[in-house]
Amino acid sequence: MSFPAAYFDDLYRRDDDPWDYRASWYERRKRLLTVAALPRESYRSGFEPACSNGELSVLLAQRCDRLLMCDISEHAVRLARERLAHVRNVAIERRAMPQAWPEARFDLIVIGELGYYLTREANSELAQRACASLTDDGTLVACHWRHPFEGKLQSADDVHASFDAQPALHRIVQHAEHDLLLDVWSKDGRSVAQGEGIA
Repeated sequence: MSFPAAYFDDLYRRDDDPWDYRASWYERRKRLLTVAALPRESYRSGFEPACSNGELSVLLAQRCDRLLMCDISEHAVRLARERLAHVRNVAIERRAMPQAWPEARFDLIVIGELGYYLTREANSELAQRACASLTDDGTLVACHWRHPFEGKLQSADDVHASFDAQPALHRIVQHAEHDLLLDVWSKDGRSVAQGEGIA
């Protein structure tokens, strides 16, 4: 991780919603776009690294039998546990990415607003670990803010290029706009209609 845990802990210490996830229409819309882009209605086992205070996690938990969430910040983990206290199919842990990637297989991995905090090398490792732990029928999602900010180490396009570079991944959705880049990959490359056998 190129940004230390203390950086994020300090952000959450000053504000338990430092990116205005709860109130911002931009953030709510982004969450809705993310779950709408998922090519399957339900998943067996999901993983959301960098879950922050758990706002997107609430929606992902509705689509997964089990959801593992993590964040590098102890404060974020505490907030996410409070946010999802009533949800029984989630586990929330403190982990640094990519070095503490879990030893498990997932059919859904959602990476949001994480890659540009990593060096190019660390983000490449993140992409490799995600690809290696994705099941053959799995879905990998990445969504990142496209505007500059202080300390940003890579652009959203550069971050997503690390996933595009994985030979086993095939991009099946791309939503690009001025503010954000949202991509979805799978290993089998099937569209939604192909997955349902109607195309």
